[in-house]
Amino acid sequence: TARCPEMMTEEGQNKAAAIYKILGLDALVVIGGDGSYRGMAELAKRGVNCIGIPATIDLDMNNTEYTIGFDTAVNTGMDALNKLRDTSSSHERCSVVEVMGRDAGYIAIWCGMVGGAEDVMFPEEKGEVDSAKVIQQILENRSIGKRHNLIVVAEGVGGTQKLAKEIQEITGIQTRATILGHLQRGGSPTAVDRMHASMMGYHAVKAILAGEQNKVVAYNRGRYEILDLEKALQMEKTLDREVYEVIKILAI
Repeated sequence: TARCPEMMTEEGQNKAAAIYKILGLDALVVIGGDGSYRGMAELAKRGVNCIGIPATIDLDMNNTEYTIGFDTAVNTGMDALNKLRDTSSSHERCSVVEVMGRDAGYIAIWCGMVGGAEDVMFPEEKGEVDSAKVIQQILENRSIGKRHNLIVVAEGVGGTQKLAKEIQEITGIQTRATILGHLQRGGSPTAVDRMHASMMGYHAVKAILAGEQNKVVAYNRGRYEILDLEKALQMEKTLDREVYEVIKILAI
């Protein structure tokens, strides 16, 4: 629903509800993120029984600890970082890499951790990028023998090209900016994504057969669960800053 502009209008939602009733469907399974879930809520008001499955590479849905697509996106990013590290090491360069994440920094944080980044810029940290702090970290690491550097920037932060230019101008270290872009939205799904997608699909069908009305599938504390749609939309989620703190420790 979120991908179709017509479905976000009142007229479009009324048409969808009418088609649903004419076809005599038991439920509409919606696979998507928060925008899709908000569309579900509007359809539910019009008598459409909706069952939601969380799917977004950003992992930014408040009601579930996992969303389909995240692991594949992170693995794609990690593979790119590994390749960039090879050339960065051989030429003693610094790489500033922009990963996806317009409003959430989960991809950036994870890629920074598994890719061995010195620093990570993510949207949850409000304000402009502190380039002086980043440059200080790079110089400190160079002083103890490190000959290549990696900075990860979430797309929602931006300024990737500018940061790379500043690093090179101030430090004299050859610095390259790389923007992964929509490369992270494609590719063959990882085993983790395939497993979660299969299990979430199973629980969605199970909920329909049990007569559940307007529910969403979630994965929390190691278990799959069924939540009320309205409750799911009201839940809150925050990024665990301890992961960032670990990145900074490992960067030394």
